[in-house]
Amino acid sequence: MKPYFELLALGVGAWMAIGSVDAATANPTSPQNEPEPASNSSVAAQPQSRVLVAAPPSVAKPSIFNQFKPENSSPTLTLAASRDLEGDPTPPWVIDLKPNAIAQTPSVVVPTKPVTTKPNPKPNPTAQAPTTPRPSAPLPRPTTSTPTPTPPPTPTPTPPLPTSPPPTPGASAQTLLTPSPNRLLFPTKPGEVQVRSVQPITLQQALDLAERNNRDLEIARLQVEQSRAAIREARAGNFPTLALTSNLTRSGSAFITQDTQQNSFLEQLGIQSQSGSSTRTAFGLGAQLNYDIFTSGLRPAQIEAAERRSRTAELQLEQTREELRLQVSNDYYNLQNADSQVAINEAAVRNAEANLRDSRAQETAGLGTRFDTLRAEVNLANAQQQLRNSQATQEINRRQLAQRLSLSETATLTAADPVQPAGTWTIPLEDSIVLAYKNRAELEEQLVQREISQAQIRAARAQNGVTLGFVASYDFSRSGTIDTDANNSDNYSLGLQARWNLFDGGATNAQISQRERDREIAEARFAQNRNQIRFQVEQAFANLQANFANINTTQQSVAQAEEALRLAILRFQAGVGTQTDRISAEAALTQAQGNRVSAIIGYNQALAQLRRAVSNIRP
Repeated sequence: MKPYFELLALGVGAWMAIGSVDAATANPTSPQNEPEPASNSSVAAQPQSRVLVAAPPSVAKPSIFNQFKPENSSPTLTLAASRDLEGDPTPPWVIDLKPNAIAQTPSVVVPTKPVTTKPNPKPNPTAQAPTTPRPSAPLPRPTTSTPTPTPPPTPTPTPPLPTSPPPTPGASAQTLLTPSPNRLLFPTKPGEVQVRSVQPITLQQALDLAERNNRDLEIARLQVEQSRAAIREARAGNFPTLALTSNLTRSGSAFITQDTQQNSFLEQLGIQSQSGSSTRTAFGLGAQLNYDIFTSGLRPAQIEAAERRSRTAELQLEQTREELRLQVSNDYYNLQNADSQVAINEAAVRNAEANLRDSRAQETAGLGTRFDTLRAEVNLANAQQQLRNSQATQEINRRQLAQRLSLSETATLTAADPVQPAGTWTIPLEDSIVLAYKNRAELEEQLVQREISQAQIRAARAQNGVTLGFVASYDFSRSGTIDTDANNSDNYSLGLQARWNLFDGGATNAQISQRERDREIAEARFAQNRNQIRFQVEQAFANLQANFANINTTQQSVAQAEEALRLAILRFQAGVGTQTDRISAEAALTQAQGNRVSAIIGYNQALAQLRRAVSNIRP
């Protein structure tokens, strides 16, 4: 009986292989003419059995992004899908980076039975999102809600990705993307912090929102305004000061009166009494003018130090803005990477589910073993665990970007830009280093700190110099009693005051020594920042070149992994391959797809880091 089952298995495998070739020869169908699914119910009611076979070089690989990619554009991340005999994805989806200079190995999905095709309507030039066939595992659409921790057992159809970046948010979206004007807002109810809106934005929109909403940038702007007010305070010393004074007093005797009996009693106590009223009222009004004519250079030194501190605040504002652009770019790219990893892991889960169904079917038919089914179950459990972890990372990256942009309490963000290289860097390494020396605010900041120290040294020395000031005052007074007439008087004074500190116990010399050390510290930090800036440029430049080469390398490895998985699936379904080969091929394809996404994201992050290292470089 054992040889009979072996012959039966070989016969079934040969029949499936011959049937696949006959179907490919009899019914070739281009993926561009593939019928569009009308609804979820129609797709479930009429599954189409498909097998993946080699296509002639003239046939392009199906992609939902090919219709959205303009001519002569930069390499973009595309998505392709195919299905096995049971309608399951094999492999579920493929990410293809298609640069213009790299030749692609095309493939075509051939249905095993005739299908009714629907002619594609004439494209509308004003339409922003043409209808396209939906892949089995698309990248997460920006308008979808936050994924649940547990993946669904069956694929859930989702709408296609947008063809272009979403338009500028309208009034309602602006409200969601704008933080509350009340800085002291303190939510006290769960509904006030519950996320109820998901807004897709592009990287440029994220940068604009950060420029408008970020709290660190707002604090830096307020510090600049504060330093400008300090300049006005220092310049006020160039003007004289004028002060007005006034006083009203009432004086008199508290115990001595004109009462004879009371006065006699006070005389017995030894208190002499006087007749007449002792209550007196006086009113005075005065003005005083002070002006420092000569300060030995103290006042100009204080003004210069205030101006230099204001310049330092402006340079810190520039640093904050450049650092914020880098942080927002990294947060956005991390979110793109998380979205891609979720899509890759969802595809891996669906692939593992199809593998488990094949293993159970073969075990039921007596062509497989329980060991193969257990390995497929373990593979599915591992894929589901990786999917949950990637979904958690996706949610964390969404909230990180929302926190950086200071959004409303009820809004979160998704990435609308496709995963593709963000640009190129055409400046050589040596020129980039020199340009960074000229543009970086950190170097100028240390030079300004050195100038502040020099101004403070001059101010400290001026404290022991001669100070000459002018003083003018005028006083008017009116006084009198009830019994007498009021007495009016006034007086004025003009004078010069000179001051010269001959000895202060060495306090001035100690202050001068401190400011000299501050100057030397600024010079040392200048050299330190210069070396750090050079290293940052070189590091970002090296990472940029490495990731650019990795994009081309991972493109080839993904194509090879796709072909290996296709052969492993066919061999396993024919009974001549093992479960281990199929699982290994699935893992290799998932890793290759993740490596390619990581290479693109790493390239974009290195480019953003290089722009930050040079500074004042916009895309």
